[in-house]
Amino acid sequence: MAICAQSYGVFCLLTIQTVLIICVSTPTAGTHLFPQHYTMIHWAGRIEKELEKVLQHVTGAQQMRSIYNEKKSQFEIKRNNPRDLVERVARDISKLLNSKRKALEKLAREAEQLQKEHVWQDGNPLETSSSLELEFVDDPNFKNKVNYSSSAVQIPTDIYKGSPVILNELNWTQALERVFIENRREDSSLRWQVFGSATGMTRYYPATPWRAPNKIDLYDVRRRPWYIQGASSPKDMVIIVDVSGSVSGLTLKLMKTSVVEMLDTLSDDDYVNVASFNEKAVFVVDCFRTLVQANVRNKKIFKEAVMRMQAKGTTDYKSGFTFAFEQLLNESNAPRANCNKMIMMFTDGGEDRAQEIFEKYNWPNKTVRVFTFSVGQHNYDVTPLQWIACANKGYYFEIPSIGAIRINTQEYLDVLGRPMVLAGTKAKQVQWTNVYQDALGLGLVITGTMPVFNLTADTNQLILGVMGVDIAINEIKKKTPTYRLGANGYTFAIDPNGYVLLHPNLRPKVDPPVTLDFLDAELQDSNKEEIRRQMIDGKSGQRKIKTLIKSVDERYIDEAVRTYTWTPVEGTDYSLGLVLPTYSENHIKANLSDQILQVQCKYSWVYPTSFTLCLYYSVSLYCNDLELSNNNTEFLLNFIALMEKVTPDSKQCDNLLLHNLILDTGIIRQLVEKVWKNKDLNTYGFLAVFAATDGGITRVFPNKAAETWEEDPEPFNATYYRRSLDNKGYIFRAPYRTARDEQLNPENDTVGILVSTALEMTIGGKTIKPAVVGVKLDLEAWTDKFKILASNHTDSRQGSNTCGPNRGCEMDCEANSDDLLCYLVDDGGFLIMSNQKDDWNKVGMFFSDVDPYLMYALYNNSFYNSKQSFDYQSVCERMPNSEAGAAPRGVFVPTIADFANLAWWTSAAIIISFFFFLFFYADEVDAEGIDSKERSCVMIQTQYFFSNLSSSYYILQDCGNCSRSVCVTAVSLCRLIHAKRINNTNLLFVVAEKMPCNTCEIENQFSVKEEDPCKEPPEARYRKGPSTCFDSNIAVRFSDNTTHEYPPYCEEKQKHYLALNPGAC
Repeated sequence: MAICAQSYGVFCLLTIQTVLIICVSTPTAGTHLFPQHYTMIHWAGRIEKELEKVLQHVTGAQQMRSIYNEKKSQFEIKRNNPRDLVERVARDISKLLNSKRKALEKLAREAEQLQKEHVWQDGNPLETSSSLELEFVDDPNFKNKVNYSSSAVQIPTDIYKGSPVILNELNWTQALERVFIENRREDSSLRWQVFGSATGMTRYYPATPWRAPNKIDLYDVRRRPWYIQGASSPKDMVIIVDVSGSVSGLTLKLMKTSVVEMLDTLSDDDYVNVASFNEKAVFVVDCFRTLVQANVRNKKIFKEAVMRMQAKGTTDYKSGFTFAFEQLLNESNAPRANCNKMIMMFTDGGEDRAQEIFEKYNWPNKTVRVFTFSVGQHNYDVTPLQWIACANKGYYFEIPSIGAIRINTQEYLDVLGRPMVLAGTKAKQVQWTNVYQDALGLGLVITGTMPVFNLTADTNQLILGVMGVDIAINEIKKKTPTYRLGANGYTFAIDPNGYVLLHPNLRPKVDPPVTLDFLDAELQDSNKEEIRRQMIDGKSGQRKIKTLIKSVDERYIDEAVRTYTWTPVEGTDYSLGLVLPTYSENHIKANLSDQILQVQCKYSWVYPTSFTLCLYYSVSLYCNDLELSNNNTEFLLNFIALMEKVTPDSKQCDNLLLHNLILDTGIIRQLVEKVWKNKDLNTYGFLAVFAATDGGITRVFPNKAAETWEEDPEPFNATYYRRSLDNKGYIFRAPYRTARDEQLNPENDTVGILVSTALEMTIGGKTIKPAVVGVKLDLEAWTDKFKILASNHTDSRQGSNTCGPNRGCEMDCEANSDDLLCYLVDDGGFLIMSNQKDDWNKVGMFFSDVDPYLMYALYNNSFYNSKQSFDYQSVCERMPNSEAGAAPRGVFVPTIADFANLAWWTSAAIIISFFFFLFFYADEVDAEGIDSKERSCVMIQTQYFFSNLSSSYYILQDCGNCSRSVCVTAVSLCRLIHAKRINNTNLLFVVAEKMPCNTCEIENQFSVKEEDPCKEPPEARYRKGPSTCFDSNIAVRFSDNTTHEYPPYCEEKQKHYLALNPGAC
């Protein structure tokens, strides 16, 4: 322990907490000294040499290179051309989508004709029909039981199934079954074909038993993203909510729930803002000063804020409408839909008509529609609200009770659909949605939509509904050449909003899934921002960049070079990108003769139980008739049996995949025979040795170790595999642990440290990385070896600094573990090895959980950098109160308190959590009817990675005055620290004196505050809205007698308003 006193010859800079120093020691006789710089360099060198010697000898990396060279006649190195690849895949995707477009257009055309020919029946139009008992069969394409001879119908629970409108609709849509079946006959790859009606009814094909996402079926097709997008043009909406003193109790609850439901009628193409008003209007979310995109995240922030509104003051409509018009008509650079503009006002009533506001902002052109909602049961005169709506091309609705909320907050879509109907064929456009979760279990899908119009009369202005055809994202993935791009190469696709519909990091866990921006799917930088912009603009391009990559397990960050190539998908608004690492510019293509194939297929798997045969994409892609099994041995036997029945070159199998698989199997078999079987792993302190290949093989030796293999068996999905490709040398990784994990017993529990390295080789002037090899270290054995390598008693240097009667001696990691801390920490800041017995249960923990002050010193001296990112796809447990939240971190640079109290992963409750028990069902259903186990949330992640610092440093950490009374408090206390990178590994060797006390009084320079989504509101990102807009038409009728009764409050003023504008109601 170094005490900052003059007698020790140490110069302390106390102005900062951690400093780099030049340290000169003047010890007294017989004292234990902190190891000198040359001693540390010597220890580090011994560790490096031992690791290099043993790992090369046991893994057989060099021998594996020789085996590849011996077999080079059986394969060739093919060049990947990113531009050709991305253009070919884009053409294939365009062809796939266009084939669905034909089915969609046929369905919409037939539906309009069927409805036109249908004769309305006031009685029971279904007297000759009855419900059918259908037989269903499993279909893996739908992940469901289906019946191909029938369609099925779903009707929302809050719609009366016996009403004439519903019964007539069931009647004429029954004839769509013929078209559904014809479409499937012409294209067997079609998935769900759906007609969503403006009445709320859904008819879908093929038939399958309806399954509600919760115990209470709240599904309404009119609130699904594909229906919203297809039923109207994009919207700019401002919602204003009366929160005056008269609005309280049940009425206020109704208003809050109504606003929440209104927000759910908006999609990613829409923009919205919400304000509450009494004498003045205020933003519900203070940082949303302009209209913001109505994506899932922003809507949740609004919902949470709306639920906190309180009523007080008096009503002033003028303040609310002034706020709304200035939001909508204000010219700013903020993005918006620039199409349908509307104001939604929720109030309990009032006498003011605010006519001067409309004269100032909206008349005579009436570019903004105004919809008014009278909420609650009261005796107020509603005539002013009716007048406001009629005078501004809107509609008036009443919400007297819970049951009226859902219907009346979505009826406005009928009004917005009228301009589309009048536009005729111009509006009959196929639109492709953003990715979302299919309600019937198909998984992630996109949907092609087309509006269906009422053609019964020339003057009709009704939209009947929306026709949709689904495409599973997995179908699009099949068009991408995963096997040619390697483990870290991938394709992705984005829509005009910049949201990904295809990306390896798109992994939604809740429904509705959060729309994921490309810049949130990856770690954002300026290069990616420009790539995103060009893709949205429909341009092609290519750029090689150095960027940060997050590991699969999200514990690590690597800096790597990637080539991004992109091109538009013809006939759609999508754009396709391809990402390729430098080492994946070439790939192996096996060329095995029939004789070699048959021999290797039959005899390669001599030890089937020690193999993990991994198909890094759908296993059925190897061979269509391959019988799957979760049992590894059984699966291999099935594979061998199939090879005996059919030739590998049969059309039943993918030749390239199968040939590469068999080639890799033969190579690894030779590696086992030539190297691994001749090694006694125990003598080296190894639990297992392994190899994994691009062909999909993972081999673990010995067989017993394969049975307990905990890594992802698919090489392309394994963190160790992908990180090894992006890094040079040996990559160490300990099993991840937290302080909450169960304690391990050194006598009974074996801890393995995974060490892996990529096999890099050059053949014919082309460099490839076809495999990764490695070992699993026995922690106990290698901890002993680590302490010996970092000790003095085996030191052969002349003049080794050993203890003597007239001189002090240097401490070492073995003999002085009570006073000297010795650690190996990896590049992510996780503990790999320690000389402390108490640290056995801490291996795999983030180092701040082991020694927060030491981690702080390493970070503060630039051994580590940090990167903060947000995971918008996280799932958290529901909180009992929507206003309760966890206390997240809002600090960018970590302080000593952060390291002392936080793990590497910080849970945030910007946690944009919206949980309110669905109020409008609270009186009708039991709480158990709602699934309240999970909610979407945002996790703030902070990963650490090595800086470019490669040299070693002495550090003097000033801890101030220790807080414990047993410590000397008259002088400042310091400790010496030394850190040195271990070459050719991802390890940092750290040696430090033990702290004299449990804690030190170190001032917290940064306060820790609860995360606020408005603290650093994200900047609006570039996007492109739809190219067409249908928001007004001079022929839009005043009202329509088919779905709405003619508004009696407009009759007296009809002529007056029609004179001003034909669309007054």
